[in-house]
Amino acid sequence: MGGERDRRTGTGEVRSVWLRPRRTSRGEPPLTLVRIIEAAVALLDEEGIERLTMRRLADRLAVVAPSLYWHVDTKDDVIELAVDAIFGEAAPETGRASHWRDDVTAVLTVWRAALLRHPWAAAVPARQRPTIGPNFLSGMETLQATLIRAGFTGKGLSAATWALYNHVMGSAASESALRITDEERRAGQEQLRADRDRYPTLAAQGYLYDDDWDGSFATGLDYLLDGLEAQLAA
Repeated sequence: MGGERDRRTGTGEVRSVWLRPRRTSRGEPPLTLVRIIEAAVALLDEEGIERLTMRRLADRLAVVAPSLYWHVDTKDDVIELAVDAIFGEAAPETGRASHWRDDVTAVLTVWRAALLRHPWAAAVPARQRPTIGPNFLSGMETLQATLIRAGFTGKGLSAATWALYNHVMGSAASESALRITDEERRAGQEQLRADRDRYPTLAAQGYLYDDDWDGSFATGLDYLLDGLEAQLAA
C-alpha cells in the first residue's frame, strides 16, 4: 500500500495514463478502452471539456460509472486518451518530398486540422500533462527525424522542434478560442480609430478585422522555415 501511495503522490508520482500498467481481471466487464475513447471524443466535440464527467461518459456508453475504472483512473486520463486519438485520425504524407520543409509542413498541417476539427483539444496539451500518446509521438518522431535529416542536432534540434510545435498549437488554440461577432469587430475597430493617437498602427491596419487564420498560419510557418534554413546555412 505504501508503494501505491508513493506512485500517486509526491515527487515520484506517475500521472500519465500511458506510463501506468493496465489493470487486468477475469471479471473485467465487456467495455473496451476503444469504446470509451470514441464516446469521450464524441462527448467532448458536442459539449466541451467542462461538461465532461465520468458519470456523463458512462451514461453515453449505457454502463454504470464504476465500469470505466477498469480502464481509466480519472477524467484527466480520458482527456489524455481522447487527445491522442484525434492525432491518429490522419497520418501526414511524408517521406516522398524533395525538400525537408515539405515534410515539416505536412506534419504541422495534419496536426492543425485535427485540432480545429476538435476545438476542445487545442488547449489541452498546454494545460494537461506532456503529450506522449503513441499517435502524437508518431508525428513528433516524423518531425524530429525530418529536422535531423535537414541537419539540425542538439540544442538546435530542440529549439526548432518546439518553435514549430508552438506555432501550430498556438495558432489552433487562438482560432478555436476566439469568438467575436461582426458587431464587436465593427465597434472595436471604431474605438481604435477614435483612439488612433494611442494606437495608430492598430487603427490603420484594421487589427480586429484580421481573421485570415489559414493565411496567417501558412505565412508564419514560412517565416519560421525561412529562419531555420538560414540557421542551417550559417
